[in-house]
Amino acid sequence: MTAFTTRPEILGTFGVVTSTHWIGSAVGMSILEKGGNAFDAAVATGFVLQIVEPHLCGPGGDLPAVIYSKQKDKVEVISAQGHAPAGATIEHYTSEGLTLIPATACLQRSSPAPSTAGC
Repeated sequence: MTAFTTRPEILGTFGVVTSTHWIGSAVGMSILEKGGNAFDAAVATGFVLQIVEPHLCGPGGDLPAVIYSKQKDKVEVISAQGHAPAGATIEHYTSEGLTLIPATACLQRSSPAPSTAGC
């Protein structure tokens, strides 16, 4: 048995949509199933996430994306993510009594420029 990592393995043969909430992922996948492209699915997923998880996402939030271009026959990565705060170290989280990096709330936030951990 493999160690618990909080990250499931996601596989697909037709397409795949993942997000932080199952409803967002389901809506995005339904867009693909109805003939939409990956960008249509990403936008639909993002709109749903702003309703079901407004505390975790919003306009101007993070956007990690792995995109395959059929025209270029190439996989490309978009890393439009915020910086981790300068104080978000293993030592800081351990001193807070945590054994995993938090997935929600103030301690998991990103910032537009390096800063200290905490809210």
